[in-house]
Amino acid sequence: MEIKASMVKELRDKTGAGMMDAKKALVESNGDMEKAMELLRQKGMASADKKMGRIAAEGTIASAIEGKVGAMIEVNCETDFVAKNEDFKAFASDMAKAVIAMNPKDVDEFMTMTCPKCNKKIEDIVKEKIAKIGEKITIRRFVKYDADCCVNTYIHNGKIGVLLEAKCAVCDETLTKDICLHIASNAPEFICRNQIPQSVIDEERRIEMGKEDLAKKPENIREKIVEGRVNKLMAERCLLEQPFVKNPDLTIAQLIEGKCEIVRFDRFVLGEGLEKRQDNFAEEVMNQIKG
Repeated sequence: MEIKASMVKELRDKTGAGMMDAKKALVESNGDMEKAMELLRQKGMASADKKMGRIAAEGTIASAIEGKVGAMIEVNCETDFVAKNEDFKAFASDMAKAVIAMNPKDVDEFMTMTCPKCNKKIEDIVKEKIAKIGEKITIRRFVKYDADCCVNTYIHNGKIGVLLEAKCAVCDETLTKDICLHIASNAPEFICRNQIPQSVIDEERRIEMGKEDLAKKPENIREKIVEGRVNKLMAERCLLEQPFVKNPDLTIAQLIEGKCEIVRFDRFVLGEGLEKRQDNFAEEVMNQIKG
């Protein structure tokens, strides 16, 4: 069967494979598009397995909201160049929507589930994306909220993400979006004081008591100074006590008074805790040249 240029283009558009790989797959499958796609997927999966040992600490954070259900996900890749690719960002967004649709309990379960949109396992979708993009891709983590009232999100350049659930007298998307933006900017760890474990307070008190500038002060004075310092530190870590980023004259508690109640939030920072690539640009170019 004659393999036409239009067939090669169609296969490339569907799979993202190189021109010669697409043509070879069509020749091997005698022009059968489905069989050619399967051949490329098989080859792509083999190359994907080889890439899984690489470091993937770049990527993007994406979120999705459908009604009162929201999800946020971190998808990692190897380079910032790929992270900025529109196809990769769309993939991350699709994965956030898949979390909402499929309701997995964790990443391991998610990877084994079949996506209702395309009838493929998530792990196979990821491998196909690896074959197309040419880098290791991993789904690192996600959160999903089934809210009683309001859910909102804010993503800052794919690097910082916030998912928020609130109870509002009247659902106010502008207010909850502002709170998400504030959380992204100010990084609170807790909603209010009573969520802070006593062990955290005790550790801060121990650190402050041991500081050199207090060593020569009387015990009673030192206790008062430490109490004040710890109180300030705890306030900085509580969302409701933080000055609102858009209007520091108001705390978040004052901003939302009589309007809504914060139920929970999650804040992701891209790649936090992950080992980073150490390649410099010249090395990266040489690695690509060498294949």
